[in-house]
Parts: sequence; C-alpha cells; structure tokens
Amino acid sequence: MKKVIFLVAAMFLLVLSSKTTSACTNYLITKGASTDGSTMISYAADSHVLYGELYHWPAASWPKDAMLDVYEWDTGKLLGQIKQVAQTYNVVGNMNEFQLAIGETTYGGRSELVNKEGIMDYGSLIYIALQRSKNAREAIKTIAELMAEYGYYSSGESFSISDPNEVWIMELIGKGPEHKGAVWVARRIPDGYVSAHANHARIGAFPYKGKNTITSDEMGKIFDKNIENIYAADMISFAREQGYYKGDDKNFSFSETYAPVDFGGARFCEIRVWSMFSQIADDMDQYWDYSKGIIQHDEKLANGDANENHYATNRMPLWVKPNRKISVQDMMHFMRNHLEGTELDMSKDMGAGAFGNPYRWRPLTWEVDSVKYCNERATATQQTGFSFVTQSRSWLPDAIGGIFWFGVDDASCSVYMPMYSSITKVPHTLERGNGAMMVWSDDAAFWAFNQVTNFTYTRYNLIHPEVEKKQQMFENQFVELTSTIDERAQMLYKKNATSAVEYLTNYSCTQADMVTYAWKDLYKYLFMKYMDGNVKTAKPGHQNPDMEQPGYGEDWYKKIVDETGEQFKMPTGGGH
Repeated sequence: MKKVIFLVAAMFLLVLSSKTTSACTNYLITKGASTDGSTMISYAADSHVLYGELYHWPAASWPKDAMLDVYEWDTGKLLGQIKQVAQTYNVVGNMNEFQLAIGETTYGGRSELVNKEGIMDYGSLIYIALQRSKNAREAIKTIAELMAEYGYYSSGESFSISDPNEVWIMELIGKGPEHKGAVWVARRIPDGYVSAHANHARIGAFPYKGKNTITSDEMGKIFDKNIENIYAADMISFAREQGYYKGDDKNFSFSETYAPVDFGGARFCEIRVWSMFSQIADDMDQYWDYSKGIIQHDEKLANGDANENHYATNRMPLWVKPNRKISVQDMMHFMRNHLEGTELDMSKDMGAGAFGNPYRWRPLTWEVDSVKYCNERATATQQTGFSFVTQSRSWLPDAIGGIFWFGVDDASCSVYMPMYSSITKVPHTLERGNGAMMVWSDDAAFWAFNQVTNFTYTRYNLIHPEVEKKQQMFENQFVELTSTIDERAQMLYKKNATSAVEYLTNYSCTQADMVTYAWKDLYKYLFMKYMDGNVKTAKPGHQNPDMEQPGYGEDWYKKIVDETGEQFKMPTGGGH
C-alpha cells in the first residue's frame, strides 16, 4: 500500500512543482448558447515558469486506509495528507471520463484571509475533484467538503465547472489564520447564456432566500435540478464579523465584499471578460469605461439604500445572452484576443514597434519620473504554459462525448488539438517529463511551439499571418473530422467500450504528435524565409530565391524622422 500511495504523491509532485500561475482567463458557454448543444469552458494557464504539458491520472481503485499527499500546485510544497477514496476516475488535463471539466482564475482578494495552515490549495481542489466527481454539482460538493474538512490554503479563486448539461461558476476565499475552511458561492449559468472571469471575482448579489437557493447546511439538496445558487452558510455573517459588510443581506455582493474592484482589477482583468462579451452580446459599449479602469461608486444603490460598502456601481453583468450561437472555433478565437478594434489595440500603439507586435515584455507596470504607467493585459499572452477549450456533449456516451481541445504556449500561435477525455495515455510530445522549463526536449510540443512563437514576435505582422493560416488549417480539419471520429468510435463502443477508448486514444496521440512535428517543420521554413530581415521565396528552377526587403514600413520611418529630425537625412545626390 505504501508504494501505491508514494506513486500517487510523486505524480502530484511532478505536476505541482512546475506551476506558478497568477493570471488566467476562463470563458463559459451553456448548452443553449452553443451551436451544437455542447457545454464549453476555456482556460489559459498563464505563468512565465509553467511548462506546458498534458496531465493524466488513470482511473484507480484504492485500499480502505489509503492516504493521499497533497502538494501545492504553484510550488510543489507538501501541504499535508487527506483520506483517499475507494475509486478515482480517469482525468486528462482538466477534464475527466464523465465529461466534467474545471478551470480557474486567481483573483487574490483580501490578503488577510489566506490561511497557510490549510491543506487544500486551489490546484489540488481542481484535480482531486476531477478524480472524485461525475458531474458539476458533485464537484462543487466535493470542493466544499474538502475545504471544510482540511482547510483552504490559497488566496481567492474563481472556478469554471461544466458537465454535459450544466455550467457553473464557483468563487471562494479563505477565512484567515484563525478560521478553518473558506467562504464560497456557486451559481449555475442560465441555459442560453455565457459567462466569463479573468482574475477578478465576479459574483454579486442574488436571491439568498430564494426557492432556488440553498446554503452549505443544506448540501443534501444540491442534486435537486431546481437549485441554481449555493453558498457557504456563513458567507455573509463572516463578512459582518470581520467588518467587511454593513447593510441588508439582499444587497450583499461576494465579489465587492471579498475582492473590491480597483483600477487593476478592471483594466487588467475585467477587460478580458469585456473582450469576449463585446464580440457576442449587444450594448457592451456601456461597460467600456469600466473595463478601462474607470470605477464608479454612487452614494445610493439602485433600490435607494445607502451604499455604505462603497460597492462599484458600473460593474458588468455576471452573464450575458449572446446574439448568436457560439462554436468551438469561436471559443478558440476568443482565446486569441489582443483588444483588436479598440482604442487599446495592442498592435497599434508605440509598444507594438515597427511590426505591430501585440505583446509587451513584463513587468506589466512601469515608472517614468516617478509616474506609474501600465501595459495592457489581453487574453492572449506570451507567458501561457497551456490553454484549452472543453466540449461536453450530452448526446454521446461519456467515453466519446468529452473533447479536451489542448494547446501549449501562446494561444495566438498555438493549435488546439483534440484529446478525448477518456483516453488512457497522452501523446509523447505532450506527456509529463518530456522536457521541462529549463530542460530542452527536441520532440516536446512546448519547445516546438515556443520556437515558432518567439520567432513570430520578431516581425509579427509579416510572420503571424503564415502561422495563423497553418493553425486554422489544422483546427478546421480537426473540427470537420470530429463527426467521423465520433461515428467510428460509436460503432466500436456498441460492441466493446474498451475498443472505442483505444481507438480514441490512438487518434488523439497521433494527431498531437503529427502537429508537433509539423510545427518543427514550420519553424525551419519560417526561419529560412524571414532570416536577416529579408523575405525570401523559393524560385523553381533557380539556385537563389526571390528576395524582398520590406524594411520597417512607411509609418515607422515617419516616426523615426519625427523623433530624430535631420539626424539620418541624406544630402541631395548623397547616394552610394
């Protein structure tokens, strides 16, 4: 038994030791809002030291007295032990064999509420819940019970939780060194609507005494399909005890109480929510100033009560009804946003340089003459370790219905590859241990994609269109092929479920390895074509290629002259 437990602990350590994520983005789509009736969530794990790889925990049975070591996901620090359950489920990345998927964003919140005596950090809550839960409601119950029994270790977190039928958002924060557990709230996204969160708590007031609402004291009712809101029984009373909240319960906002929004919360975080909402919902311009960091605090609430808590009054809604149905390719597109088409378009300002590069090297904020300034924080960012889009499809058997569309590195230059959530192994090019953040592996997808991406950053407006064309070719092929793969898997499933899973495992592994090697070839092609500032095109039948020298572009040359005057001016007839 000790050997078994050690192996599980070691498996967790491999995953947890590499991750320090402080900025992520989640988009949530319900069945009625998607083009095919699937539920979807997306997630970008953004960390400068996170090595992108695909995690896998196979299903397993455990002895009655088995224990599980829990390591902090961000650092690999051993936090303690918890009781293992008799049966755990197959998990591929952030999705399990029952099509349950969980994503997260860290919002921090009130720093004094962190309890370093807790055992359950946010990363462990995700992956342990995936191993122990069959649907979203069961995952919420599992997470709540784990925090109550073992204590919560991390700062404030928002979770996206989806299964084939429902999508939930759950937000939580610890109760400080003197109190075990956490205060939390979970809300089901109404069918036909979409939601999002990006490193800021977003759940505000709702009917706390409504017929569709229960507290943690009534968790036995969680599987009643009429229940749409669940919260910790002491969520409001604890806030009162700490002096965080005054006023009627009906006006209580979890977000504004435990993580009051400020300039950074809006400009760096909520703007990523706006960037998605604005593409699919009407009348989002009214929230543009808020998204830029202009926070309003009225003296009165809408119902006339005094706003003693100084809540922001121009917040975006938690969810919106889209003006069109959302496809999986739309979700991939949302993850690649750089605030295009807005006044903050990252490809247009001075920081984009001569080649329209929509990325800014960190730090995010900087000073000139003691005045503080900031760069934008868009959804697509250079420090992404991995990102995904999940699809949970209720009309298919669980073994076939869950697709975990997975990519490594910056989503704008990556490819989302279809990993069915029942697969029993992961592709070699994505598997854990194939390279690390400071260990090169020539056949690791992470390094293949980073080579292409970082070369693309050097002349973005020239090179990225070629990368995007290749990216869309693969993703379009995968999406178009999905129905055929599903049909073949269903035929096998009717005869033998194991054969269907083997077929999907082989398909997922083959496609990921194929894309990785294609990306290695893409790097070679791009490097030869764009080397030394030139643009070369092979010329059939000739030794030397055609060559162009596009330079820096007319607009950038004008900026140089405006800044330097006559420094580079040539006299008439001064050519050589």
